[in-house]
Amino acid sequence: MVCSLSSWLEWKMATKFNLPRPRHDTLHLFTLSSPPRPAAKTLRAAFPSSSAASALSSSILPYGPSLHKGYPPFAIESTKCISNDGESTDNSYTSLDKRWFTRIFDISALRVPADLCYDLESRFRAHLLNWPRIMNIARVPGDEIDDELKRILPNSVDGAEGNLAALNYGKAERDGEPLNAVLHRDKLAGTISRPKKKKNRDDGEKRFMKGVGKNDMIFVEVIEEEDEDISRLLGDNIKRAKWRGSTRLLLLDVQYALKGIEELPESIKTVLKEHDVDGMTSTFKLVKCKLTLFYDYWQMNEVILDRNKRKIQTIVNKIDAIQNDYRSMELEVLAGNHSLATTVVENGLRFHVDLASVYWNSRLATERQRLLRCFTCNDVVCDVFAGVGPIAISAAKIVKHVYANDLNPSAVECLERNCVLNKIKRKIEVYNMDGRRFIETVFSCQRTLSITQVIMNLANEASEFLDAFKGIFKENNRGKEFILPRIHVYGFSKAQDPEFDFHERIRIALSEVAFEVEMRRVCLVAPGKWMLCASFILPERVAYAKAGSVS
Repeated sequence: MVCSLSSWLEWKMATKFNLPRPRHDTLHLFTLSSPPRPAAKTLRAAFPSSSAASALSSSILPYGPSLHKGYPPFAIESTKCISNDGESTDNSYTSLDKRWFTRIFDISALRVPADLCYDLESRFRAHLLNWPRIMNIARVPGDEIDDELKRILPNSVDGAEGNLAALNYGKAERDGEPLNAVLHRDKLAGTISRPKKKKNRDDGEKRFMKGVGKNDMIFVEVIEEEDEDISRLLGDNIKRAKWRGSTRLLLLDVQYALKGIEELPESIKTVLKEHDVDGMTSTFKLVKCKLTLFYDYWQMNEVILDRNKRKIQTIVNKIDAIQNDYRSMELEVLAGNHSLATTVVENGLRFHVDLASVYWNSRLATERQRLLRCFTCNDVVCDVFAGVGPIAISAAKIVKHVYANDLNPSAVECLERNCVLNKIKRKIEVYNMDGRRFIETVFSCQRTLSITQVIMNLANEASEFLDAFKGIFKENNRGKEFILPRIHVYGFSKAQDPEFDFHERIRIALSEVAFEVEMRRVCLVAPGKWMLCASFILPERVAYAKAGSVS
């Protein structure tokens, strides 16, 4: 299914996010109606909240971040209903909570020197995370050092930036003896006060919200590292270790989340060995991280696709008005695959549609159903602008016979395919010609059945084709009686009185004044612009007039 982005943010949020769902959901291109559901029994189900579930979903779903992958920072319970036919559906929560969109992913990262991170990112590119709007390089919290602090770090003989074990702690106040690490720590303990403990948040938010102030979309946290904690370097049991400068995290692909250093690709290990000189290996470490994506990370098109993968493969946006004779739309693909071919189900029938070359509008489904209710089993229908056949094929299930036409070869191809798809090939004849020529041809043909209903659904210019009905029974088929057909013609009007304006255009096109027209407003397509349907029986004076004459 291909759907438009316009006018349905509320619908897509309601689809799978446990929000109130409207009774009738209208899209820009299609109208989806929620059918009444039978009585259901309730089943309590919890959202998976483990890294194992995350790994399982990652192996099934396409690559990249997804609300179906990862796990939330807290248990999310949803109410699921199992109907009598075995279908499972979600009941709705009363409001949208942005926390439901938070997902945590277990990943691994390489901790590397900051001055090498960009070079290594280029060399490791194929093995890094490479997710949209997420940099492959992350800063390490607390790893930066101020320039003023660097001045007290003595230069190391091996070229490193400094040696924490050789810090200059100053001298004692009385005897002037140099302070060691323990005495310096005791001195600081008497001058530094402890910060006040922060109160817990009233809304129950946990530690997973840490860092949101800096980035409302993403937070990376190191949870496991094979390194000694730096705070131990200042204790009694000092281990000689050197600080190598600022480091960065290179976020690895999720497939390496549960792997050790020896299980990394040979290309990564080879690069690390290149830097294995002068003890530099200690600055390269494989660390376990948690990547948290918050509500603001998810883009609307990604959420639509993610929560409706079985129903929607492509999201498009209409970028311009229809300005060609074939009525094809200018569309841009916002998300998903770039194929605009889809199958639409309407009135129990299936229609193959390729939006790249044909026209379709699901918002007219209600109007099409109203029109179909006017037909009987004895009718013969002529659809002048049939498109892919939403009216012609549906009518063929009701009436005796249908003549369908469209100027667009692609639409005719889809129409013929849809006839076979819906098994009504024998009851419909398909034409590919100009509308005016089609009217003249089908009414003049000796073998044509007497047409009782004519549909002219080309709202932008259908009324301009009405002059083709002048004299259709005069010059041809002498001696044969015809039934005056009922014509249903559609049009637009921006006039203050749209019915009067449209009626005047019809009267001028037929050059006839005295005939009754049933006018109906279909929908408001734009501010001050109405789509109307005019239904009338073709006046006898028009049908039997001399071709080209004006009455």
